[in-house]
Formats: sequence, structure tokens, C-alpha cells
Amino acid sequence: MNAATPQQKKILVVSAHPDPRSLNSALTGFAVEHLRAAGHEVQVSDLYAMKWKATVDADDFPDHAADERLNVMAASERATLADRLSPDIAAEQEKVRWSDAVILQFPLWWFSTPAILKGWIDRVFTSGFAYGPQVPPPYSEGTLGGRRALVSVTAGARESSFSDRGIHGRLADVLHPVQHGLFWFTGMTPLEPFAVYGANDLPEERFEAAKREYARRLDGLFTDAPIPFRSLVAGDYDHDMRLLPGVETQGMTGLEMHTHSRS
Repeated sequence: MNAATPQQKKILVVSAHPDPRSLNSALTGFAVEHLRAAGHEVQVSDLYAMKWKATVDADDFPDHAADERLNVMAASERATLADRLSPDIAAEQEKVRWSDAVILQFPLWWFSTPAILKGWIDRVFTSGFAYGPQVPPPYSEGTLGGRRALVSVTAGARESSFSDRGIHGRLADVLHPVQHGLFWFTGMTPLEPFAVYGANDLPEERFEAAKREYARRLDGLFTDAPIPFRSLVAGDYDHDMRLLPGVETQGMTGLEMHTHSRS
């Protein structure tokens, strides 16, 4: 590895599309190839190919008594801290621990992730691993801190419809539950999402342009400026987790208030 070669990193790509011939699968393959060509290690969790179980239930916690009420947070924390989670969850948690960055690749379905990816999040990010009283506070450089996080998403609608005046709302707001509620909540550092719009009928020339842009984003995975979300522990919030009056930049409203000004 010469001086011009970036330091080797470990990257987990989680892919969620049922068809291996899909645009999402093509983007997953492109990312894996591009990152490996740059000298990085890559693991892939192709959730449909893995036939990932999407629902949380008592089977996730082998020591849970059948006659005991299932309190998911408490049961997941006990199982996590005792290393007694179901093997599929434990394997995915180990991939996250191994990684320096996590990329989620998915189509935007009903303004959210596909159910199988939501199920991966629900089952893998257990109490005691990603959140809870046994780990550092949320919305800070906490339990999964030090990892970069990138959403690569496809949408059938045109880009203008996901703008500030677009009927679907800003893409940043649509993806807030993932970017802020998953990544930043657990301490990961989210980047601006990469999005391919008009994905239902993408001509070859636009696909080639998308790959060029995606390559640029992948090259900046560890150097691009992240979304400047506010930390819970930096003095911007009160004891009730409410943003203090006057902290936001003038003119900021809604979810945008929970980011620092970029100016």
C-alpha cells in the first residue's frame, strides 16, 4: 500500500431488495466492488438472500421463559449482556462491531425502509448493544461511536417532489428516523444520503451518472463532512431532552433545529 492509498477500512453493506436483478442490488454490487478496489474490507448482509427473520419475538432470546411476559427491552438487554442472543442476531452485531462504516442500501417504500430492513434494525440494535442504561447516552459519540454511516436509497418519484416545497417533504425529513433515530441515536456519524430518483425507469445514461456520483460519495465515506446533528450531552438540551430556547439558528424550524448551522 503506497502513500497515496487511503488507509484500509472495514465496511458493512446491508442490502434490502427482493430481486438480485434490481437497481438496488446493482448499487450494492457496485459499492462492494468500488470499495474493495480502493483497498477496503467489505462484508455484505443481503437480507433477502439470507431470508432474514424480520420480527422480534421470544425466539430471539433463548433463555426467556415461555410463561414470562416478554418485555423486549429488558429481555434483549439480559440476553445481550449474557451473550445469549439468537445466533443470527449475534452474527449481525459482530459485523457492526467489526465495521468502521455501515451502508444501508434500500428502496424507499411508503416513506420508510422495507420491512425486512426495519426488522434487521429492530432485532440487531438491542438494549445493551446499541442503547440502554448499560451503554453511553444516546445522541452522542456513544456506544457505536467512531463509525461512519451512509444511506443509499432509491425512490420512484422525481427529486423535486422531495424538496422543501415538494409534496413528499424534504428527503432529510423523510429519512430522519434512520439518520437521527438510528445512526446518531447509537453514536454513529451519519453522512448526507445518496439518492437515486426516478428509479422505476432509469435509462442507462442516468445509471452511469448515478454510479459516478456514488463512487464520489464512497470515496468520501471517511472524509466528507457529516450531518452536524446536535449532541444530547453538549448543553443544547434541558433535562427533559428539549432544545433550549434560542439555541437554534434564526429561521430554523422543525427537525432542522436539531442540527448545527453549516455556515
